[in-house]
Amino acid sequence: MNLHSAGHRRGVVAAPHHAAAEAGRLVLAEGGNALEAMVAMAAAVAAVYPHMNHIGGDAFWLIREPSGRVRAVMGAGPAGAKAAAAHYREQGHDEIPPRGPLAALTVPGAVATWMRALEAGEAYSGRLPLDVLLAPALRHAREGYKVTRSQARLTAEKLSECQDAPGFAQTFLLDGKPPAEGETLKQEAFAATLDHLANAGLADFYRGDVSREIAADLERMGSPVTRADLERYEAKVAEPLSVSLETGTLYNTPPPTQGLASLIILALFERLRVTEAESFDHVHGLIEATKRAFIVRDRVVTDPERLPQPLAPYLDKAFLDAEVLKIDRRKATKWLMPYGEGDTVWMGAADSSGLVVSFIQSLYWEFGSGVVLPATGVLMQNRGASFSLERGALNLLQPGRQPFHTLNAALAVLRDGRVMAYGAMGGDGQPQTQAALFTRHVLYRQPLEEAVERPRWLLGRTWGSSHTSLRLEKRFDEGLIDRLLSAGHDVEVLPEDYSDTMGHAGAVVLHPDGTLEGVHDPRADGGAAGL
Repeated sequence: MNLHSAGHRRGVVAAPHHAAAEAGRLVLAEGGNALEAMVAMAAAVAAVYPHMNHIGGDAFWLIREPSGRVRAVMGAGPAGAKAAAAHYREQGHDEIPPRGPLAALTVPGAVATWMRALEAGEAYSGRLPLDVLLAPALRHAREGYKVTRSQARLTAEKLSECQDAPGFAQTFLLDGKPPAEGETLKQEAFAATLDHLANAGLADFYRGDVSREIAADLERMGSPVTRADLERYEAKVAEPLSVSLETGTLYNTPPPTQGLASLIILALFERLRVTEAESFDHVHGLIEATKRAFIVRDRVVTDPERLPQPLAPYLDKAFLDAEVLKIDRRKATKWLMPYGEGDTVWMGAADSSGLVVSFIQSLYWEFGSGVVLPATGVLMQNRGASFSLERGALNLLQPGRQPFHTLNAALAVLRDGRVMAYGAMGGDGQPQTQAALFTRHVLYRQPLEEAVERPRWLLGRTWGSSHTSLRLEKRFDEGLIDRLLSAGHDVEVLPEDYSDTMGHAGAVVLHPDGTLEGVHDPRADGGAAGL
């Protein structure tokens, strides 16, 4: 599977695992559209990349329709009916446990977004049956898949956290030990669930036999999510957030996601008028814009029904013009903000009709809650661990409330006629990687493959430490690193040329002449494919 794929006419896909990209390509070859291809990819990537995502997680879409309209499909599952802060305190918890049944406290929203996307796709020649779309995922889950380097490494690293979660050892260990890269794992219960959904329909996940089994297992384990929570859940179609820049209109997902921060970063950076790529001004400018955006994000982004104030003013010219003046072009602002963890998959798809899709799906942390439901093989997310038990907190845990999401999917309609869907995984790294990719490709005209491949940085707390640092891949020029240090950045140079710490990024582009281009990250295990 190529990391970069260009010059296609019928369609193109990009994914962090080659099997997911191939699932999307096969759907396009069968005459399916980009939305159908993405559903096939979303199912397949859960079967072969379970440390990064599963159908027990959440998902978000940005869909650019052939008419030019852009819509968001929001799959943020709410906290269960029994998920009250008092319930956790009564059990001796001052904060939500990050693993185990009490971490599996929100409804999985991903499958509901697949339903919404397929409904939308019917207007654009969407006609492939569900059994065709789910067939690649079913085959990998039933017959087995080869464990990737990243799954092998992360299983070993997170073993102490996850091994006691119900179902984890039976599903993701071999003879009680983390699998080695290249060994074969199967998800047989998950395969049976996919087979059932292919015949009964995706709604069965929430309001049928699968829902009944999910709810029974969750209740048995002590999770706060009930069958009634599953039955009432539906993904929502929403208007995306957007900001108009000189290069075009940028779109991102609204709350509870951090899409607002991603847009603010790029809007502020444009105002800095940086002319040279890979310069101190480029890297320092984006880092400082990130700090300004995260201050706003952490003050206002929460459940969309409980926003403390409207978000539109933060994307207005007046606010952005004033905010950019707070950035010192020579000095780093002190930074002690919390770091948002998260492992995720971003995938893209586009077809000849003009459908362009930016999609992101996640469990929150690697392996989510670690809980694998025995009857269905569903690996449950721990997204609800982002709630707070502190009274008065912006993201206070309450039944029915949507958690804050680092997930956000990006899409740009450029003034030169291109449509670009792009994104990344990695918690707080998502907006930073989006900004690096967008500025390199769009502002500084680097080829798409080069823009994804070039060295990246991440502002955030080092894993397992309270110490905040600016981490850089070691391929950065030493002179640039010295300038960042001199400006006051707390720099840590990572030993790897290509580090998973930087997340996995990708993009697909629809060009004005109808040709299609896609790329995915060399840091991941996938690539791009097209027809």
